[in-house]
Parts: sequence; structure tokens; C-alpha cells
Amino acid sequence: MDKIIEKKRFNKKTILMMVGGLVFLGLVAYGYNLSLKKVYKVDADKVTISKVKYGDFEDVVLLNASVVPLTSVIVSSSEGGTVAEIFTENGASVTKGTPLLRIDNPRALSNYTSSETSITEQINQLRKVRLDLEQNQRVMSQDMMVIENSLRSATRKYRADSTLYSKKVITKEEFSASSQDYEYYLGRRAILKQAIKQENQSRQMQLSQIDVSVRRMNESLETIRKNIENMTIKAPVAGRLSSYDPVIGKSYNPNEMLGKIDVMQGYKLQAGVDEYYVNRVKEGQKASCEFNGATYQLTVRKVIPEVTAGQFQVELVFEGKSPEDLRRGLSLQTKLTLSDNSKSLLLSQGQFFQSTGGAWVFVLKDGQAKKRNVKIGRKNFLYYEVMEGLQKDEEVITSSYDQFNQYDIIQVNK
Repeated sequence: MDKIIEKKRFNKKTILMMVGGLVFLGLVAYGYNLSLKKVYKVDADKVTISKVKYGDFEDVVLLNASVVPLTSVIVSSSEGGTVAEIFTENGASVTKGTPLLRIDNPRALSNYTSSETSITEQINQLRKVRLDLEQNQRVMSQDMMVIENSLRSATRKYRADSTLYSKKVITKEEFSASSQDYEYYLGRRAILKQAIKQENQSRQMQLSQIDVSVRRMNESLETIRKNIENMTIKAPVAGRLSSYDPVIGKSYNPNEMLGKIDVMQGYKLQAGVDEYYVNRVKEGQKASCEFNGATYQLTVRKVIPEVTAGQFQVELVFEGKSPEDLRRGLSLQTKLTLSDNSKSLLLSQGQFFQSTGGAWVFVLKDGQAKKRNVKIGRKNFLYYEVMEGLQKDEEVITSSYDQFNQYDIIQVNK
């Protein structure tokens, strides 16, 4: 006979005890796991908590731009030296050619004087050569006149003797003498003509070379005289003198800036931009600023990409006429637009970025903030653009993480 096996049934009490045991084990495991993680406790008023938003992301940068003249001309000295006299003060309005100061450089002045003396002596020597050539030409012309005169006399006598000899009036010896004189002066004239021709050709070449040399030497003299004159520094253009602070006895190197002259023909803005944007700022981008209650539009005219102290420089020009009453050195807050607005998740800017580089954040939920990897895109003066890792209305600690960036969980106490 088969034995009948009866299934064991659990009553309600047993089931409740088993469920309670499982819950207890789960709590123990959770508590154990929690104990392995590093927890930092902080009061809510000690941190900044920001909520993730969804809205328009303005791809703009706020710049603290300085007003500078549209055109400035640097004033410098081609020769270094010390300041001997000062004729004009900083901030003065000057016209082109206004004396500003005088530089003293004895060594350069001595070199210029020596060069000027040497060149003057060479010019005088060349002028003497010219005079000698002209004198030689006159001598040869006089010789030609003497020969021409003698030839005319010999020709008359030769022709007369030819008639007399044909009529047997004079002897053959007498006719031969006059014939010989005629042929002699005729030959001398031919030789002298050839010599004069060659002399003229040589003289013209030498005179041309002398003229070129004298002209170049005179140009050198003019340059030397200008360099001596340029030791008195004069305004190259009309405008307002700035960045100008000479002191008697102060030394300047050759071509070192002594000051600037601001040409009063309008203004532009100059600003430093965070190196974060060095690949995004380009010529032609638009910007705007406010001055005396009005908004003015600008365009980026020049980008200087060299980074110094974490910034690079840009120049912006006004579209149309610049505002009235602008003055050099004024600061204007300028909004530079990098691209059109777009819809995005937005997270307020904060010092957390310096600790994490935007790779992760502490996300707060039910009083506990836990690390979460995120992807941050662009930033403007208010927000970061959230690409991945966060949802709308989630709360994030956006203040500095310097005190607890090594912890896994932040317990935020209200």
C-alpha cells in the first residue's frame, strides 16, 4: 500500500516570521553596504543647491570691455638715450610735428657728426674731380683753337704757294715747306679731334658716376641730419597724448615706446576673454552693450589668440557711430553672442566645476547627495548646458566640492 505523503502547510504566523527575517537581513545588508561608503555631513545653509531647468540657452559671454581710441599711434625714438628736455605733458592735445621731448645720446651724436664730416669731405673731393675734368676739357678746346688757327694760316700759305709754284715764281723747296706745314697741322687737328672725342666719352661717364655718388652721399647726409633732428621727438600725428610719463634722465632703448597719440576719430572696445572660449570667438561675431540707457551693437574686428594669465584679447567696433561722451578707460559690460539660442537642460554655474571639470556632480535626493557622471556642454554667464546625466527638476549641489570631493555620499541636514 502506497504511503500517502501530506504536504506541509505554513500557517500565517510562520509566513510573517519568514518575511520579517528577510526584511531584517536586507536592512542589515543595506546598513553594511552603507557603512562601506564614505559619508560627509553638512548643513543645508553651507552649500548651494540648484535645480535643473529646461529652457533657452543663450550662447553668450559677458565681457568687461574697456573703451580705447579707434586708432592709436605709438611714439618712439629710433635712437636710444636719456631724456634731456620735456616739452609736453601727458593728456595734452597735440598737432602733427609738436615737439614732445628731446633725447640725449652723445655717442650716437658723435658717430653722426663723424659720418657727416667724412661724407662732406668725399663730396668735396668728387667736386674737385669734376672741376679737373671741366678744366681739362677747356685746355683741349683751347689747343684745338690754336691748331685750327695754325691750320688756317698753313692752308692759305699752301694754296698761295701752290699757285706761285705752278707759275715758277717760287722754288720747289719753298713749296715743299708750306705743303709740309699744311699736312702737319691737318694731321694734328685729326689727332686732337680723336683725343677730344675719347676724352668727352670718358668725361661724360665719370661725370655721371660722380653725380650718382654725390646724390647718394647727399641722401646719407640728409638721413644723418634727420637722425640728429629726430633726437627731438615730435608728434607723428594730431591727437591726444597718452601712456606718456617721461622723467628727466630716464633712459630709453632704441624703438622703445615713449607714449601713444590717440587719434580722436572714434572709439572701440577691448576686452579679455576666458581661454575656455579661445576656439569659439571669431572675427565678425556680434555683441552689444549699454551706455547712458541706450543699447549699441558691435562687431568683433580682431581676435588676438595669444593667452596671457588665462585670457586672450578681442577688439570690438561699433556698428555705425559710437556713443557720445565716451572716454578712454571707461568700462562697459558687453554681451558677446557666440551662436543662436537653443533649448537645453540648464544647470546654474558654480564652483563645483573647478573640482570636477564638469565630469560629475552630487545629485541631491531625500536629504542625500550622491555622485553621478554627467556631460556638460557649453556655458554662458549664468548656466552650463547639460548634455547627459541629469533630468529636469533634479537638484544638484553647485557650490565648491573642495571639502568633500573624496566622499561618496553627502548627508545634507536641514
